[in-house]
Amino acid sequence: MYEQAITQYLQTHKYPSISLKAVLFDMDGVLFDSMKNHAAAWHEAMQLYGMTLSPEEAYLHEGRTGASTINIVSLRERGHEATEAEIKEIYQTKSDIFSRLAKPERMPGAYEVLLKIKQEGLIPMVVTGSGQKSLLDKLNHHFPDIFKPELMVTAFDVKYGKPNPEPYLMALRKAGIQPNEAIVVENAPLGVRAGVAAGIFTVAVNTGPLPDKTLLDEGADLLFPSMPAFNEAWETFYSEL
Repeated sequence: MYEQAITQYLQTHKYPSISLKAVLFDMDGVLFDSMKNHAAAWHEAMQLYGMTLSPEEAYLHEGRTGASTINIVSLRERGHEATEAEIKEIYQTKSDIFSRLAKPERMPGAYEVLLKIKQEGLIPMVVTGSGQKSLLDKLNHHFPDIFKPELMVTAFDVKYGKPNPEPYLMALRKAGIQPNEAIVVENAPLGVRAGVAAGIFTVAVNTGPLPDKTLLDEGADLLFPSMPAFNEAWETFYSEL
């Protein structure tokens, strides 16, 4: 069922096989149903500082560091980048708004597929542009005994956020593996672009409002309509690697 996508990836990157050792998960929109809250918080925060970032546009920026998102909007609307102080203040405002919204639920299907991955002896990793201080506690609460702190990549680990491949290359480095020994699971166009640029087989899971084409155009090797669909397909997909 997935043989064609796998063969095409191997031919493109000239790898003999995918020898899977780790699965690299984006967080927001993949592990947590949190993107609608992030989009709303970005929209409100930018309005408070006289700038416009629609909830719809926020989905297109998903995966960037907060500083990158702020600077893109600031350049467009003010003609210059934000100062370090402004970035810190705007991002804190956005974080405060986000924290007041209803707590995001665990994405359906995410815990189930993570348990299967662990049972296969594979390494699950989080690769996120988030800089939330409470990130590990949040992950441990919703996904107990799944993730190790030394095998996570956050905004604090990289200079360049997605769509730069650095976050996924950092994940490979932390795990001590090669690109053909991992797969990426992403819901965001910029995250897909980052995974593809890192040379990793990239699975897109369309959990948001964007058309499938937006994710496929960034180079996704496979696309699933939801995390439950990815979970249901896992055994077949894994057996074909």
